[in-house]
Amino acid sequence: MVQLKSVPQFDVVIIGGGPAGLSAAIYTARDRLSTLLIEKSIIGGMINEADRIDNYPGFHESISGIDLTAKMHSQAQKYELHEVNAEVLSIAENASRGFIIKTTDSEYFTKAVIIASGSVKQKLNIPGEKEYVGRGVSYCATCDAFFYREKTVAVVGGGNSAIYEALHLAKFANKVYVIHRRNQLRATAVIHERAKAESKIEFIFSTIVEAIHGIDFVEKLKLKNVVNGITTELKIDGVFVSIGLNPNTSFLNNLLAQDENGMIVVNEHMQTSVPGIFAAGDIRHNSIRQVIAAAGDGAVAAINAKKWVEEY
Repeated sequence: MVQLKSVPQFDVVIIGGGPAGLSAAIYTARDRLSTLLIEKSIIGGMINEADRIDNYPGFHESISGIDLTAKMHSQAQKYELHEVNAEVLSIAENASRGFIIKTTDSEYFTKAVIIASGSVKQKLNIPGEKEYVGRGVSYCATCDAFFYREKTVAVVGGGNSAIYEALHLAKFANKVYVIHRRNQLRATAVIHERAKAESKIEFIFSTIVEAIHGIDFVEKLKLKNVVNGITTELKIDGVFVSIGLNPNTSFLNNLLAQDENGMIVVNEHMQTSVPGIFAAGDIRHNSIRQVIAAAGDGAVAAINAKKWVEEY
């Protein structure tokens, strides 16, 4: 058993330094709760990939994901926020009605936990994908569709999320190709019918993307038909990858209730199945995966974590 006197102790430990975690940190630290923010990579998380954000309230002009989270981070640091750059390995309930957070750096005791570790978009892992992120490669149509007005784009994927992306893009682009490796979509029939009825959407089945080409921006895709092996090129202005998400929950070890996709189940207070542990942002079940929603989740989780600590 871990001796509590031997480990740093906090009122709240926040796992993840994206918009949800930073929002939570602003609230808890400002309320004078001793707060530790643990981030395994860089502050901001997946939102750092967004070249321009046009729909976050208060910013009339576009702001990059990096700049937006930098402002959030700076605001949180005003209130004596403690930070550690480390990976969380496990969370264990403690006899003292708290939790032991084990990381690659050390161990910490906390009265409440806010999990805001987010998720990672699955990548195609093909030539050109990494190089053209923000220059024609995107993972969020809601974020970036506006920039492809009257252009030609492609969506890679065949599930519900991919088809919703295609339908949203069709409101802006002149042409939307949906490229799927199978001979039929995985999306539900109702969503499929909506997409089929949209004249701007064209399906390319039994096909994979082998490479993304361009000069300064994406210009074309190299495609391969998985049935006959024939390769072709498709001229486009942008490609949206929507092949799934991997939640950052490996450290949970079945501690909390999760849905079939590994996302954490919470109630309206962001409370998980374990009292004292909250979850916010993309990591939670039914998140709409928008920056403003993640920030709101973080605030809700922080306010309810404060109530938990006060009743400790």
